[in-house]
Amino acid sequence: MPTAVITGASRGLGAAVAHALAGRGWHLIVDARDGAALQRMVDDLPNGGSIVTIAGDVADPDHQRAIRVAVDERGELDLLLNNASSLGPSPRPTIAATPVADARQVLEVNTLAPLALTQRLFEPLRATDGVLINVTSDVALEALPGWGIYSASKAALEQLTAVLAEEEPQLPIYSFDPGDMQTEMHQQAFPNEDISDRPLPEEVVPALLRLLDERPASDRFQASDLALAVPR
Repeated sequence: MPTAVITGASRGLGAAVAHALAGRGWHLIVDARDGAALQRMVDDLPNGGSIVTIAGDVADPDHQRAIRVAVDERGELDLLLNNASSLGPSPRPTIAATPVADARQVLEVNTLAPLALTQRLFEPLRATDGVLINVTSDVALEALPGWGIYSASKAALEQLTAVLAEEEPQLPIYSFDPGDMQTEMHQQAFPNEDISDRPLPEEVVPALLRLLDERPASDRFQASDLALAVPR
């Protein structure tokens, strides 16, 4: 039974991936800031694999250590999905108006926490020839007003992912851009808009699963790209 660590698993894309992998019989180690929401997600999972929940702040070193302990107790790791993200203040401020404390929090969660978890879990991931997926965003590639700190955090994560892929060519390492979705965080980004035209996270999951199943060369992928042939 393969094992996955999924951060930010209480809702949105993280919860949708957890549901899909549980249905495949995976063992899951999941985290989220909101322990009650995380437990509700777990209670709704299909029968199949077993699950360990670890509630807390993914940027907290003690929380990261607890995730590593859970992996060591399991004895293997086949997927690390760094999905947890922080938008920052909503409505989204300009760069000039963004409090430095808020910027620091976004960078801690979106950039430094995935880096720290990758470092902590790279040994067991390498031992199984596992897959690393860092969830990114299209705003990492664009200069859009109001998205400054979030964009910067995701751009930094993409560069870290790309460099790591060059340093560790034996492992499949991906930046995965799911695109717009109907999620709580996306609604916070557009507090006065109707986002019901965006796809549900469950509609994006098959694209991510395709990376797991086909394991193409390390690269950046958009969910929409994976509707086409994946390059070998």
